[in-house]
Amino acid sequence: MTQRAAYRRISVVEAQELIGAGNALLLDVREAAAFKRGHIDGARNVSMSTLEAIFQGTSKSRPILIYCYHGNASRHYAQIFSDFGYTKVYSVEGGYQAWHDWLRAPVARPLDEALQQWLVTQGFRPARLDSVIANGTTPLMKASHSGRSDIVSLLIAAGAQLDAGNADGNNALWLACVGGHLDIIDLLIEAGIDIDNQNDNGATPLMYAASSGKAAVVERLLAKGADIAPETLDGFTALDMAASIECLALLRAASRAARSFGAAAAQP
Repeated sequence: MTQRAAYRRISVVEAQELIGAGNALLLDVREAAAFKRGHIDGARNVSMSTLEAIFQGTSKSRPILIYCYHGNASRHYAQIFSDFGYTKVYSVEGGYQAWHDWLRAPVARPLDEALQQWLVTQGFRPARLDSVIANGTTPLMKASHSGRSDIVSLLIAAGAQLDAGNADGNNALWLACVGGHLDIIDLLIEAGIDIDNQNDNGATPLMYAASSGKAAVVERLLAKGADIAPETLDGFTALDMAASIECLALLRAASRAARSFGAAAAQP
């Protein structure tokens, strides 16, 4: 069986760069009325009923860039193109709304000199908090993974995007958990990052920490309010994935507390 290339979820900045490079086919999968009210220049409005014409007239090596309202429906369309053998398929995270907001965002103030230097040394574009390197890694993800709490603080203060996901759908909090950096976990959660962000497989940072036996990280995430209920695409919870006695005990205690709270709340 021929291996199909997986589609990628990309930011509006990456989408702009892809469009600027030329040759990308830009598809707007919103309703016709929304498209008429406003759309990205050069986009073509399509629906399920018109996809056949796209397939017949488009080379499978041509980049396909798809957006919807908020980045949900576009993933479904992107999967279809991937299943049909297209090798360069992209879904715009946040959809047209993210694009609209990004275009109207205020110009950021000049970045701290230390942050500028760090961006350059790590291979990011100068003065661009939203640029990415391998695997869709943003500056905030890189700093969180490598334990640079000073850089994380500067990035947050400068307005780095907290909800960005890499090519696997993991946010910066996941990368901080991989590194076991409790101070950075605190910084990110206090800044408002999604503590229960689920990646492309449905896994949350808590699930990762549990499955990796990182008891200190599990304890910190639970203390910060991480939800033990989410399930992966295969139906596993963080409790199911606990890889150590310490993690198992912490998650069982959290589960008992959640049940007790639920029972108390149900009392008249």
